[in-house]
Amino acid sequence: MSHALTIKLTTQAADEKWGDNALLSSDGEAMFIHLPQAADMHLEVVQRAARRLQTQGIKNVALAGDGWSLDLQWAFAKGFSVSKGDANIAWAGTSQTDIAKLDAKKASRDWALAMINGAPEQIYPESLVNSAIAEIKRVAPKDVSYEIIAGDELLTKGWMGVHTVGRASTRAPAMLVLDYNPTGNENAPVDAALVGKGITFDSGGYSLKSGPGMVSMKCDMGGSATVTAALSLAISQGLKKRVKLILCCAENLVNGAAYKLGDIITYKNGTTVEILNTDAEGRLVLADGLMAAGETGAPLIIDAATLTGAALTAVGTQYNAVFALDNELAQRAIVHGNSVNEMNWQLPLAPFHMFECPSHYADTANTTLAKGGVPGASNAAGFLARFVPNEGKGWLHFDIAACFQDSGNAKWSAGATGVGIETIAQILLEE
Repeated sequence: MSHALTIKLTTQAADEKWGDNALLSSDGEAMFIHLPQAADMHLEVVQRAARRLQTQGIKNVALAGDGWSLDLQWAFAKGFSVSKGDANIAWAGTSQTDIAKLDAKKASRDWALAMINGAPEQIYPESLVNSAIAEIKRVAPKDVSYEIIAGDELLTKGWMGVHTVGRASTRAPAMLVLDYNPTGNENAPVDAALVGKGITFDSGGYSLKSGPGMVSMKCDMGGSATVTAALSLAISQGLKKRVKLILCCAENLVNGAAYKLGDIITYKNGTTVEILNTDAEGRLVLADGLMAAGETGAPLIIDAATLTGAALTAVGTQYNAVFALDNELAQRAIVHGNSVNEMNWQLPLAPFHMFECPSHYADTANTTLAKGGVPGASNAAGFLARFVPNEGKGWLHFDIAACFQDSGNAKWSAGATGVGIETIAQILLEE
């Protein structure tokens, strides 16, 4: 690593030559981040300062001096990350334990960012599945077994949604069922199941997206990357519970074999679904994953997906949207998110949302075209609710609006952010 720029914290205002309320200043040897009096703004200020340094082309920094808590160092790391090239940080930690915690967070997040930012020519269902297996084996080499169900074997096993969405691609759709079992007992109960949407590229199918709307659709596997990285992080932080990881991976493309508007899918649980929009594909693959999660008997099921533009409209790009029929669990999830400085917001979900996408020909449609109907995030969550056990008790759905930024801003570089990883890891550790 080339010479690293030293970064220090100060509560003193910058010299007036740096301008009123300057965020950054220098004494010629080190850069100083000027923290405001309000302590609840420190994380925000540090992340914005790091982002500003990164945009100036600075690649190597060393955090030094007093005041660098673990949270502040991690806020700096998030702002300093880049969508291409390298960004190196020497931590200010005085103990190996603290440094190890930061390194573990960075390793899990870096994996997720590499997957989400990766070109779809390199990140496709098979490669995503294999990389996810390698990531969990990295932190738990002796406690992992798995099954990969791909191509027409999905039909044999009854996973109709993943197969239907992915069958137009020359690269086979795949479903990963990974078992992290640190107990050593193959009959141990499963404590939690994680389900991730893994659409490695989304053209929209016959409901074709526009060019601008399609260009960032490599990020549509962000749910799979998020839950995998969350499990990886939780394991590195001492998770000893048995967890199943289920990734539902496909490319949503167009050819003569592609699924069409008006098609009807019959799912493993008998539910029939009419296709009114082939660009509402994420819920179709997640339905399989949620049923597989239910089969494990896990009392906690968490899914994550870049599912709807409606959630993005509702909460913006700094929050993730949380849905649950189990409102107490949703509120606990938000508290867990707050504990790791990630922002989540609960959006409405009630049993009636399961019936907001009616069909003349099937039990439900995958969206609504009714006059006055709004194909929103709550309706999408209601669709998923048809496929979870126990009337939704113990189930959380994250519509991860904050996992990707189309362009850089004051806090984030363009691309994946990793927001959501720590919230889900914390839920696994604390529930």
